Amino acid sequence: MFVRWVEGDEELTAEWRSENNAPPPAEIVVADDELAADDAYRLAVEGKAVLWRGDFQNARQLLKAVDRRIERAGKRRPAKNATEAFHLHRQRQARQAQLLGRLLVPVDPGHVVPLRRAPDVREACTEAYGPAEGPSVVSLRELLGVIGAHEWRHKGVEVPGLGARIHPHYGVFSPARGEYVDLVAAAPLPSSRLAFDIGTGSGVLAAVLLARGVDSVVATDLDQRALDCARDNLDRLGFADRVRFVRTDLFPPGEAPLVVCNPPWLPAKPTSPIEHAVYDPGSRMLRGYLDRLGKHLEPGGEGWLVLSDLAEHLGLRSRADLLEAIDAAGLTVAGKTDTRPRHPRAADPDDPLHAARAAEVTSLWRLAVHH
Repeated sequence: MFVRWVEGDEELTAEWRSENNAPPPAEIVVADDELAADDAYRLAVEGKAVLWRGDFQNARQLLKAVDRRIERAGKRRPAKNATEAFHLHRQRQARQAQLLGRLLVPVDPGHVVPLRRAPDVREACTEAYGPAEGPSVVSLRELLGVIGAHEWRHKGVEVPGLGARIHPHYGVFSPARGEYVDLVAAAPLPSSRLAFDIGTGSGVLAAVLLARGVDSVVATDLDQRALDCARDNLDRLGFADRVRFVRTDLFPPGEAPLVVCNPPWLPAKPTSPIEHAVYDPGSRMLRGYLDRLGKHLEPGGEGWLVLSDLAEHLGLRSRADLLEAIDAAGLTVAGKTDTRPRHPRAADPDDPLHAARAAEVTSLWRLAVHH
């Protein structure tokens, strides 16, 4: 897709980049350091995008100032229950993303930002988007996300349950919540010969299984970015010769004595590719895993389901729903291990979903075929 605008007396065109597939803005106003935050906010509310030609660091400050105005304008009304609190929270997030996404920056060929005090984003943008031959326009908010993802990719995320770092790529969910990794690191292995890691993402659970001595792992994902990320991480950790990657929806061909899956925990609609790791519309992946698991388990094998009960506390799915889905798939619960979240939001009373987060439990369900 392309975006068009008039600058001076000339009509200009550039490629439009948007990770969350937002449509190109219909109207663009060119502005610089003279633009006041109140005016930038007003333009965003009117549906007009601002193409920045001023100082890059000033644009960052302007983005923060507009965000404060969005926060003030969207005063939270009390929610009747946890479910309403969740939906109001998602609505606010969507509104914030929409308005902040209207502050745009130009990117010249080769991923060079032609603004004063702009950082060198060539490597970060190449990692996220691939090579660029022509000019493009991107929201400043997205570009800052690309820069942040590049920094995390190089720094890595320490995973205590693995005793090593995982390096997430742009658009691939970071294993920042280590408690679910600890569950997989501690559960008794039904076999150390072979395991399937369904929806591998960054590859962290495949890495944990290999570090525990599983001889071979088949890691699957539908997202090529995730497979590239997982391959990079398992190469770094020295496991390249013991893992095979398959791009597929859920299961690879064949059976295994251990099949592990950490599906998205909340049955809601994602608004960007990375949110597919958090939101699972209609519990599609969860139900697909349960319904097809029995066909891919060797006799006596186990399927591990790593799942938070946050959806239950938010009223989005009941425990009865989960147990019925397990039973309907011809499965039985062989065991369950629980842990409490350690992330800061669980203890933050200002978080709009605090009550649900404070009660959250993450579990590893050990499932077997019902005989």
